[in-house]
Amino acid sequence: MVYYCGYLVRDDWLFQRGVDLGQPLPVTTGDAMDIICLASTDVRTETGVYCYTKFRQVKTAKGTAFWCIAFASNDPCEHLPTSAPSEEKYKALKEVLQKKGPPRWYRAY
Repeated sequence: MVYYCGYLVRDDWLFQRGVDLGQPLPVTTGDAMDIICLASTDVRTETGVYCYTKFRQVKTAKGTAFWCIAFASNDPCEHLPTSAPSEEKYKALKEVLQKKGPPRWYRAY
C-alpha cells in the first residue's frame, strides 16, 4: 500500500487559488482538473517546493479523498524521500496553506 507524507489541499482552496490567478470557476470536469493542476503548480512554485514534491490524491483515515502536496512516499517509483522532510523544506508551504503542524502520512487514493 502506498503512502504519502504531505499537506492536504481541498478542491475549494484550489479553485479559489485559480480564481485569484484569473481563472473562471470550472464548468466541466476538464475545467476543474485544469484549475486544480494550475493552482497546485502555482502554490508549489511560489513556495519553492515544486522540484521536490508531487501532487497526488490521498484518503484520510476516515476515507475522505483530498489532494496532497507530497514530500515523501514509501513507493520507490515516486522518486521521493522515504522520510518526512525537515521544517526548512516545508515551512513556506505550511504558511501559505495555513497549516499548524508538520506534513502527515496519508494512504494513496
